[in-house]
Amino acid sequence: RALKEEELLLRSTSNNKIKELKPPKIKIPSQKSGTGFGASSKVKSMSPMERLASEQAKIVHREGVIRINQALSEEVSDQLREYVLEQQSLAAIETEKDLRISTAFYGVENQRKNRCDLQLSLLRGGFAADKGADANVDRNTHVLADALQELLGQGGTLRSLYENLVTMEGEFYELAAVITNPGSLRQQIHPDLPYKDVAPLYVIFLALQDVTEFMGPTTFLLRTHTAKENAKFNDHTQKDEQLITANSRLATLKKGDALLFDARILHCGNANDAEKGSDRALFNFSFRNPKVVGSLGYKGSIRPGYTGMMTLGDMSEALAAYSEGDKSSFDKYGDGIFK
Repeated sequence: RALKEEELLLRSTSNNKIKELKPPKIKIPSQKSGTGFGASSKVKSMSPMERLASEQAKIVHREGVIRINQALSEEVSDQLREYVLEQQSLAAIETEKDLRISTAFYGVENQRKNRCDLQLSLLRGGFAADKGADANVDRNTHVLADALQELLGQGGTLRSLYENLVTMEGEFYELAAVITNPGSLRQQIHPDLPYKDVAPLYVIFLALQDVTEFMGPTTFLLRTHTAKENAKFNDHTQKDEQLITANSRLATLKKGDALLFDARILHCGNANDAEKGSDRALFNFSFRNPKVVGSLGYKGSIRPGYTGMMTLGDMSEALAAYSEGDKSSFDKYGDGIFK
């Protein structure tokens, strides 16, 4: 079915090639002068980053996805990629010993060939620090915290946008790395969760290396996060026509570029070509919209002990402490494994 879907999407293009998802050109509203309590006063009180985030949020609400270039520096992207692949190796060693513990390491894509969602630990040293076994952990480095600081700390590239979308009460819902290797197959088109009228979850995919067309970039079907489009997708008599007429985009990326998307949007990961592809790692996290209560119908990829434990506000506090020299600011959250 995945190959049939790819064929249908290509029929909607003029040159048999899906257009690239590009970052939008955003004009940040200027501070407006005047008095009163109207819209102009609100804009005037917002910082430049908040005004940018407001415009970015409008695009997310309209299109379902936005590309943000250079969200993470190249240096930290390189460090995080090296760290993530080390963690993958550690997970492989532990699960080879006992496959029953795989859910401590792998999320939604557990046991999928050439593809995994590697659930990350917030502790320095990652999996090496599991269950207190931190004798060999380097206490001077915390690559994951460095990355989160650039993205979600004070002045972080994604902080204001997430604050706009989910407020400081938004639950930290996923923390993982999505890794594919050459030979991984194309996914079927899907939303991440059952449809809800209010956007329940906003997800980040961040490239830890350049992602070419041969490495399984994600295809997004723009504006398919609506009730109307979801109904079409779930109706077998309309589904093929929906794909033929879709306005789809291919998210090839440069190192450090991020995609933020509404989890209701239709999308799929493409095949990582066995000959021309290479290992592709994406940093993946998400925040839940506090306006949506009850089950989302989607567990997400996060170590079970972190579920429901942190909000964007909690993350902000931990990162503020980290930036002030507290290298153990995440220790209170533990390794995320249920005791």
